[in-house]
Amino acid sequence: MPYFVTSTVIGWVDALSREIYKEIICKSLLFCREQKGLLLHAYVIMPNHVHFILSSTPETNIGNIMRDFKKFTSKRIIEAIENNQQESRKKWILNMFSYAGNNNKSNEVYQFWQQEYHPIALDTQEKLIQRLKYLHENPVRAGIVWLPQDYKYSSAIDYYCDKPGILPIDRLFI
Repeated sequence: MPYFVTSTVIGWVDALSREIYKEIICKSLLFCREQKGLLLHAYVIMPNHVHFILSSTPETNIGNIMRDFKKFTSKRIIEAIENNQQESRKKWILNMFSYAGNNNKSNEVYQFWQQEYHPIALDTQEKLIQRLKYLHENPVRAGIVWLPQDYKYSSAIDYYCDKPGILPIDRLFI
């Protein structure tokens, strides 16, 4: 069964506004597809959160995949921010993550993602279609693009234009 999943950056910080950080998300999703049993049906990577429609192979667990995904991406994105000489907001962003990390016993220094990932079972065709549309129209509602399929970091082009996007997906036939 597919699930609609959302992960949000702490404090809704727009830490994913730069392409270099979005690419870390993409590489991790590819790894999870190839090595961890993730079935990625749809995605959108927004500046401060991500939405996925996903499921997993029978021998794997979505909760474990999401835990590993969030742990890996948080470390890599924070490292990229620390090492990015062009990051004009570096001090502010790292202060936000440090503050959140200091207030959470589960973290050593920084906290990048909010702890939950809000899985919603898409157990009817109606729920599936509604969430797929919501996910793909997110960049339009945010004023980033005019049309869902024009947003690079989304699977909308796979569904609206039947062309491959930047990440391979396990397409839902609805």
